[in-house]
Amino acid sequence: MDQRNYSRVAEFVLLGLSSSWELQCFFFVFFNFLYITIVLGNFLIVLTVISEPALHTPMYIMLSNLSVLDVFLATYATPKMIHDFLHEPKTISFEGCMAQIFLLHVFAGGEMVLLVAMAYDRYVAICKPLHYATIMNLGKCTGFVVGSWVIGVIHSLSQLAFTVNLPFCGPNIVDSYYCDLTLVIKLACTDTYIPEVLMLLDSGLMGMTSFLLLLISYTFILVTVRRHFSAGMAKARSTLTAHITVVTLFFGPCIFIYAWPFSNFPVDKLFSVFSTIFTPILNPIIYTLRNKEMKSAMHKLKTQYISPRLPLPGLDLLNCADRRKIEVT
Repeated sequence: MDQRNYSRVAEFVLLGLSSSWELQCFFFVFFNFLYITIVLGNFLIVLTVISEPALHTPMYIMLSNLSVLDVFLATYATPKMIHDFLHEPKTISFEGCMAQIFLLHVFAGGEMVLLVAMAYDRYVAICKPLHYATIMNLGKCTGFVVGSWVIGVIHSLSQLAFTVNLPFCGPNIVDSYYCDLTLVIKLACTDTYIPEVLMLLDSGLMGMTSFLLLLISYTFILVTVRRHFSAGMAKARSTLTAHITVVTLFFGPCIFIYAWPFSNFPVDKLFSVFSTIFTPILNPIIYTLRNKEMKSAMHKLKTQYISPRLPLPGLDLLNCADRRKIEVT
């Protein structure tokens, strides 16, 4: 059939996480709480890094950018999902669907590259500490941050290029809470074998390259840490554990989803929620609770901006006894 005879669908129907009204009410409250926590927690990391000059180092600059990506990664679909819990039908326009696909791959691709850059930073800090200041300068750090966004955009555009022009002429039901590329492609009114292969190669190349680079970096780091036993290496081991945890949480669901990209399993929704909701909320917890510098800077920020003790006018002119009386009253 001539592709010009197809009439493109105007919207897609999202089945969401559950059809139970009780569960949807619970999810509405639960995910609202998680989303607010994600935004506030990651914003706190960014504010802490900006306000504390001691944290103006490559590691913390990249960490603050990871927090920005986490907020965006949680925002591209979560507010829409929360809205849909209390509304029927759960629909999204064709343009909105393509926008979700684009934004997901921008932020996920950018985060992959940034995690590789952070692993390289730890490799230099632990394996080549004497040359760290020379190798990881501000210019290279800026290049890593900008590069992560550029590569994310290029990756996303390459995914969208062979999707947006597919003929979507009838089927429009997506069994997810957002426009999952692997599910949307299957709705096209044409043979989708080539687009599916291209998508798999593109995402697979992006994911496997990032994963292999991370594996190489952490292998060198682990070997170095095992050879040296000192207070500095104990701290490095703690930092390394946090990084490996983040990488596992981020790449684990991605590997599962793209291992069977065009087969819809019931756990796919769970892994999608985990990678776009729980990973962004776990990142600030992992990077702050296991990091003394961040905890100290956050405490300083709290003392300076949230709960400062404002002196009373003329208080310093009084003696200690009178001062105590005023403070009591």
